[in-house]
Amino acid sequence: MYEVIIALITGAVVGVVFSAIKLPLPAPPVLSGIIGILGIYLGGMAYQNVLERFFS
Repeated sequence: MYEVIIALITGAVVGVVFSAIKLPLPAPPVLSGIIGILGIYLGGMAYQNVLERFFS
């Protein structure tokens, strides 16, 4: 949980800094970002599943 709080605070600070110096936020569009994160998570889970099922 500590890591999540630190990541949230860091993200908020970066957002404030980028907004203050009038730069676009360094993040993908909301829906695309969420789908990308979901894809990365599912890919990692699939890899672990294949390793456990076929190579152990």
